Amino acid sequence: MNKKRLLIPLLCMLAVYTCPSFLFAAEPEFPVRVCVVENADSVKLILKGHYEIYSLHSSEILKQGSYLNSKVSATKGGILVAGGELKTGGITIKTSKDSGIYIDERRFRGFIDIIRTDTSKLIVVNHLDIEKYLYGVLYHEVSHLWPMEALKAQAITARTFAVYQARKNTAQDYDLRRDIYSQVYGGRTSERWATNRAVDLTKGEVLKYRDELFPAYYHATCAGFTEDASNLWGIDIPPLKGGVCLWCGNSPHYRWSCEIPLSRINQKLNAAGYKLDGIISIGALARNKSGRIDKLEVKDSSAVTTIITAKDFRLILDPNVVRSLNFEPAIKGGDLVLKGLGWGHGAGMCQWGAHEMARKGKKTEEILKYYYPGADIAKL
Repeated sequence: MNKKRLLIPLLCMLAVYTCPSFLFAAEPEFPVRVCVVENADSVKLILKGHYEIYSLHSSEILKQGSYLNSKVSATKGGILVAGGELKTGGITIKTSKDSGIYIDERRFRGFIDIIRTDTSKLIVVNHLDIEKYLYGVLYHEVSHLWPMEALKAQAITARTFAVYQARKNTAQDYDLRRDIYSQVYGGRTSERWATNRAVDLTKGEVLKYRDELFPAYYHATCAGFTEDASNLWGIDIPPLKGGVCLWCGNSPHYRWSCEIPLSRINQKLNAAGYKLDGIISIGALARNKSGRIDKLEVKDSSAVTTIITAKDFRLILDPNVVRSLNFEPAIKGGDLVLKGLGWGHGAGMCQWGAHEMARKGKKTEEILKYYYPGADIAKL
């Protein structure tokens, strides 16, 4: 038999066993970096398929294999993986299977960095393509049972927001978090057919104003009037000026109420740097044109008056408890009683409004024009 014919397959086999990196997924077309774990003592790591562990920001392979199930923790000199200490401040992990990485039982596409902080805690950052990232976002932000036109509107706004943040945070360790302070992201575990389809149907589409990307904020329910983003973040452009919303009246989040012990509020405000000694009253000091509170006046038992922005007040107490800034405060016994309207910061697209628009036959473009006046859909 011809020796050249024998040599070619032999070389191919050798390449597979000595250089398996070609099996890894191609580099993302538009990569994003998502912090999926922050300040953890340890994480549970499972790798399925061929894997390689590199020293962070280098091509030095520290460990490789075909399967790994291990607790990962920080040490004074490095990172402990599978009982062995890797002498490095961070590692990058890639697998031959897309979505072959599991962190704390949650499955992720792309590859990950595990970084040891100065306080010997761990940060886990997921690197992946923007479209695959959105697969893991939409299910958490809207129901996969919603009309497709609403899902497509959500895909475009979420993509716009993510790309804006990625370009803004290039000097940071990550672009986005996986919680409500960015966009809720659950990785491969959170993907559904309908939401993935909405991402695919809008691939690469973003919103621009005067040919510039802007942060396309969105929220669950505005309760009749969206917020001017300049009141929250100082962003003053027509698509984010806020206005009347006629579509979210049927939202299950249109009205809300809660009772919070004044002692808990006092504790949380003090932990945030406010000096209060026994809160006795909390009242709205100023509201804006949307009806939302701009500032609150807080008085304590020593007759000290503290002014706090409603935005900070909500974030300190918990945005899932104080659901919006449109509320009426009252003291009842030892509790603060809030009766409010809407859920979320109120800027940009009202998700339940978009749902109703789509249910009534409105197209994605109409929905986005309604909530972001003056903005255009463009290709990334």
